[in-house]
Amino acid sequence: MKHPVVWFEVMGQDSDRLTHFYSELFGWKIDRDNPKKYGLVDTGSKTGIPGGVGTASPQGRAGVTFYVASDDLDASLARAKALGGRTVMAPSQFPGGPELALFEDPEGHLIGLVNESRTESAA
Repeated sequence: MKHPVVWFEVMGQDSDRLTHFYSELFGWKIDRDNPKKYGLVDTGSKTGIPGGVGTASPQGRAGVTFYVASDDLDASLARAKALGGRTVMAPSQFPGGPELALFEDPEGHLIGLVNESRTESAA
């Protein structure tokens, strides 16, 4: 089973400031035209991975997270736990999107898991 990195996310306290910063720094087009104002990044390149820029939820945390593809989120979380990691968010269906989970590695770095085969259609 392959586990490529498929998404990145930059979350902070001021998404307007972060959006401006990354747009100006790298020339990224960041589309925030959605109810949560979550910025979908268009790097203008066919290489690399897509990502987003947004505001951390009150219970969330600011930081940079990368997301790894997994066909079995529960098995990946169990393996992470066996290796010293900790589940932060159990597998959850993202409305209109894929199934997601989050864990911390043994040093507390937040890593996301994505099961794209379990993508929910937008209603």
